Amino acid sequence: QVQLVESGGGLVQAGGSLRLSCAASGTIFSITTMAWYRQTPGKQRELVATITSGGSTNYPDSVKGRFTISRDNAESPVYLQMNNLKPDDTAVYYCAAREGPSSEDVGRYDSWGRGAQVTVFS
Repeated sequence: QVQLVESGGGLVQAGGSLRLSCAASGTIFSITTMAWYRQTPGKQRELVATITSGGSTNYPDSVKGRFTISRDNAESPVYLQMNNLKPDDTAVYYCAAREGPSSEDVGRYDSWGRGAQVTVFS
């Protein structure tokens, strides 16, 4: 069992920055991929970034060049640095983990945090 807890959400003006953190506990040795997703009311959960145990990262075009996912080692938190934020980035951001390679399929992730609200105002 893996438990994930997000922190660092908040309210920020467009153009500003926020950093989210995701702390993992439990059987973390089994995790090979960590990801950040986001969701707004009435919409499906959207992939924001992934990072593998080897350090490979992946981003959709909507955040590429603005968001950075990072992790120092397998026992450290996973961070999502978000720069040049836009009102369209407003969402609840979720941390996810899985035992397997990087995937965009939300159904392939075994563990989820409760989410952190990010609100960007213009």
